[in-house]
Amino acid sequence: MTAARQPIMNEKDLQDFLAREFPQVRHLEMRVEQVDAHAIRIRMPVEDRHLRPGGTVSGPTLMTLADAGTYLLILAQIGPVALAVTTSLTINFLRKPAATRDILVEARLLKLGRRLAVGEVSLFSEGVAEPVAHATVTYSIPPK
Repeated sequence: MTAARQPIMNEKDLQDFLAREFPQVRHLEMRVEQVDAHAIRIRMPVEDRHLRPGGTVSGPTLMTLADAGTYLLILAQIGPVALAVTTSLTINFLRKPAATRDILVEARLLKLGRRLAVGEVSLFSEGVAEPVAHATVTYSIPPK
């Protein structure tokens, strides 16, 4: 059995990269909790600013988390490639997220090629077993 490949960027590296290159998502207060060669886990505390009328976490917030989770997972594997871009994001909203619980993002890589990467993302309200949303995200990786 071979040992699992270690990611190029760890949790701190990813958090620092996000703060430096994407200050526009600072308001989400995402925190990378765990990353390895195949998966990432991110936490976002839910605040009033993330809610839409009806007391649910907004769709744009969940889409941003799905996109960012996939992006950070890819960067953990290939290094800080700021110009990798989303080419496709499909999300299904499955149930109403709890307005009083953190959102947990669990992304895993389905494919990591030289030019394309595909990830699958499940988003949860903390403490609830069923996902609130599910997404597939494809990224284009620029040539070296």
